[in-house]
This record gives sequence, C-alpha cells and structure tokens, in this order.
Amino acid sequence: MSRQLKLGALINATGFHIAAWLHPNAPLADATDIDYYARLARSAERGLFDFLFLADSSAIMYGQDREAMSRIALVSHLEPVTLLSALAALTRNVGLVASATTTYNEPFHLARKFASLDHLSKGRAGWNIITSANQAEAGNFSRDEHVAHAQRYARAHEAVEIVEGLWDSWDDDAFLYDRDSGVYFDPTRLHTLGHEGELFRVSGPLNVPRPPQGYPVRLQAGSSDTGQRLGARHADVIFTAQRSLGAAQAFYRGIKDAVAGQGRDPDHVKVLPGIVPFVAATQEAAQAKFDLLQDRIHPSVGLALLRELLGGLDLSGYPLDGPVPDLGSSNAGQSRQALLLQTAREGNLTIRQLYLKAAGARGHHTLIGTPQTIVDEMEQWFRNEGADGFNIIPPYLPDALDDFVELVVPELQRRGLYRTAYEGTTFRENLGLPHPRSRHAAGCA
Repeated sequence: MSRQLKLGALINATGFHIAAWLHPNAPLADATDIDYYARLARSAERGLFDFLFLADSSAIMYGQDREAMSRIALVSHLEPVTLLSALAALTRNVGLVASATTTYNEPFHLARKFASLDHLSKGRAGWNIITSANQAEAGNFSRDEHVAHAQRYARAHEAVEIVEGLWDSWDDDAFLYDRDSGVYFDPTRLHTLGHEGELFRVSGPLNVPRPPQGYPVRLQAGSSDTGQRLGARHADVIFTAQRSLGAAQAFYRGIKDAVAGQGRDPDHVKVLPGIVPFVAATQEAAQAKFDLLQDRIHPSVGLALLRELLGGLDLSGYPLDGPVPDLGSSNAGQSRQALLLQTAREGNLTIRQLYLKAAGARGHHTLIGTPQTIVDEMEQWFRNEGADGFNIIPPYLPDALDDFVELVVPELQRRGLYRTAYEGTTFRENLGLPHPRSRHAAGCA
C-alpha cells in the first residue's frame, strides 16, 4: 500500500481564529455542552481523522487586559482529559489527544490519567506533552514567576521518562483472574519503578494496568532546540508551525535525523505541520470566509494576542501602523516568538499587520481556496518530505471542520493520498506505529 497522509483536528470551543466566536454560526452557548463536542468528534470520525486534539492551559489567556479579555472566547474551556473520557463512550475510532503540562503536573498523575483514558477508549488515548507557554499558570501553582525555559524542559525530560516507566509497571499479561487458584495477578509481572532523579522521587508502581497501546501515543509541539530534543527522544507525533515548503522540509529533515540519532526509527515518528483551512467551492467564496473573521478583530484583542504569543512583550505603546520594534526574548514559548518576529521582519509588517496575520493562524500555514488548490498544497508538502500529514486547525466551528470533511477529504481520497476506512482499532494502529514493548519484557534492556 502506498504511503498515505495522517490527519488530526485541533478543536477549540468556537474555533482557532481569535474572532471565531463572532462568526454568525458560532455555537455561543455550547462551549461546555457535551452534545456539541460529540458532534465535532463525530464529524472528525466521519472524515476518518486519526485524532481529535484538545489544547489546554491552566490559566486564563490574555488575563492582563480585562477589556481585551472580555472580547475573547478563549478565556474558558473544559479540562480536556475529563472531556475526552466522556467522548470515548460516544466515538469508536478517532484518537483522543489532550495537552497536559509536565511543569505543573506530577508524573504519577499524568501516567494515571492517560493510562485510564487509554483503557476507557479501548486504546485511543494520546498525550500532547507541553511545558506551559502561558506565564500566568505560575500564579495558580504557588509560584511567583514562571519556571525558566531550560528548567521546564529539564523537568519534562525526567517527567516523561517517569511516566513511561510507570506505564511499564504491569506486564501486558500480568492479570490472571484465576478463580480456581484464587490468584488475581501474577506478582512476578508487577514492577516497582524506584526512580531517584534530579527533580523527582517516584516509587511506583502505577495502580492502573498497562495501557492497551503499551504507551498512549505521545505528541509534542515544541520547535525550539530543546523542544526538538524532547520530541526526538519521546514523541510519536511532532506538531510544528511552518509557513513554507522550504521551512517545512528543513524542519522535517532535522527531526528525522534527530530521531535516528536517538536510536529510533524515523518512520515511527510522524511530523504534522498545522494548517488553518478556509475552503469553499470557489477562491472568491473562500476568501470571503477569511475576510469575514479578519474584519471582526478589535485592536485591543490583536495587541493582547501579540502580547501572549510574544511571551508578555507589550506593544501597546507603539503606533499600530508603525513597524514592529526590536524586542528581547521572554520566558515563554520561544519557537513561536521567533517565528512571528521573523514573519514581521521578512514582510516589513506593521504591528497591525502582524496581529492580523497572527489572529487566524498564530504562525501556522493558512490555506484559502478550493478543495483542489488546498489539496495541491498538502500533496506538495507530503510528497516532498515536508510532512507526514497535517494537524488541521479549523478557524471557526463547527462549519470549517464540516467543510474540510465534506470538501477536502474526498479530494484527498480521489488522489489516493488518504484512507477510505480506518486500518485498525487503536490510535497506534491507525498511525501505523508499533506497540511499545515493556522495558521488563524478555529481550528488553
């Protein structure tokens, strides 16, 4: 069978565009309604998506500016693992991915949550490993300031090692359920972790059986050097924001080489750039969909968005129609800061032009066009080592997800680029990834 691309869908309550909630069809009262999220999940499943992805933050976004915050729908959202546990009972095939931070969670909690979700979903759980770019989270966890970037990634490396070790607490066949002998499990197939590290001491074992997938699928989105090292060591799927084929190819080659350098098979790590699609039957109609949202961005919201994406760097004292000034670095997500500032420099953008560009895609690749032109671009990246698939980021919901499923998916299938049925029953099987062997299995180190 020829290589086919993989698709994920990033779901925010009303959509990814900063003005998505102002769309005439936005489901304003549904952001906490399980029926609404079930509708989105079923749409993704109808489109044969590999996974549904819920991002997360443990603090209100844009909280420094109450006036701007009052104009943004992203200030509240449900806790994703809880929501995905409910969706597990309402779906059959689509993978269920939640972001969870290693900075403000303990490894034991993370291991237990995602092992539980993997069991409840019958092998469809995924963990997007994040280190928290939102600096406001620190104040919700007894800290005066955000953990430094290098320390966050040092903690992440150790935390993920612990989580994987806890998932290996039980052998796959540890539970015997033997009524005749009265033995519930084989005690020789239970393993204590006994981790003593720089940042954590975790005894184990985990009080949840080994996940059906061995390890839930591990996803990671950091494109900084430290983020890429974390992904190359642990991730099965790498998210990235790239705006051109050349940049995507350079990132793709770098990640695959880094994965090989870790002694892993590069084919077992899927690179999925994000794309934000505005699709319609004609180019003009697609452009109108984009313009509808762009025209609804309030300047205070645009400035608040840039402040968030630039790690707290404040541009409100500069003229909106003046150039983006030279700025220092911050302690937030560094790869996205660098991408936006590079965009501003290359395009000689004003502050207003930069927030308009960031509002819809936050540095991801925006595609505006017909199903044919959008698939042309996707195919070019896929066939030329720029992507193994794509993280589809609907700019507004539910319509943009439905448009992609109804218009773009059939064109992908017509070209032989995409499945016509799910290949397996677990998330890993559908991605074409192997089942990780326990470190305690015979023949493993």
